[in-house]
Amino acid sequence: MHTLMKRRVKIADRNLALCFPEMTRAERAAMVKENFANSGLALFETGMAWFWPKWRINKHVTIEGLDTLIDLEKQGKGVLLIAVHSLNLEIGARGLSDQTPGVGVYRPNANPVYDWFQFRGRMKRNIGVDRKDVKSMLRYLKEGYRMWYAPDHDYGRRRSTFAPLFAVEKACTTTGTSLLAHAGHAAVVPFSIVRDRRGGQYRITIYSPLQDFPKDADAAAVVTNRAVEQLILQAPEQYMWLHRRFKTRPEGEPSLY
Repeated sequence: MHTLMKRRVKIADRNLALCFPEMTRAERAAMVKENFANSGLALFETGMAWFWPKWRINKHVTIEGLDTLIDLEKQGKGVLLIAVHSLNLEIGARGLSDQTPGVGVYRPNANPVYDWFQFRGRMKRNIGVDRKDVKSMLRYLKEGYRMWYAPDHDYGRRRSTFAPLFAVEKACTTTGTSLLAHAGHAAVVPFSIVRDRRGGQYRITIYSPLQDFPKDADAAAVVTNRAVEQLILQAPEQYMWLHRRFKTRPEGEPSLY
């Protein structure tokens, strides 16, 4: 993949240069190579997540901080679980849902055959909601469900604002986090998924809810991106740097790619 996908190599390198300007060219090159290795592992992990039985998944996944979700459940509080597009998200999401099922927000695939396998694999114990179906998402949160949500990608100008992300002062950031949290009366709880490659284990860490999450969409985007930064830094080599995270720019500004 690293040899053939030259365009993606350039995108990953550019993302790292934008986010971490203090990194040397050699450090970025090493990180990109490791990132592609993790991308290759992700292909196998997807099959594991979609087809392995529960006992086998649980053998390799540990969860820290599950009490946080249990306490919120006792309060009848819906939870917006904030994650990032780490390359091990498939097996991490499966491991979490086996212990604490909820609602998965997803984008249907254009290929109907692949979409059938994807939906069946991801929603073994979860309820699936199209990311465009905001009404259903709000209803589930109000009813006290847990919802897996990843606000870290560039989803375009619609329902978005610009907020700092690492060294990039203006990163296009969805305002959906603020909408779901407040209209859905939900707690905002970040969680990370980290792979220990040598041990063959995956550690899910559920953090404390973000306190006083802003109602203002711009302020909420700033707080969300700070949480996203901390999640990425748990294992930066395992994050999806191959995505053009900063493709949408403010009006009149040139492309960063």
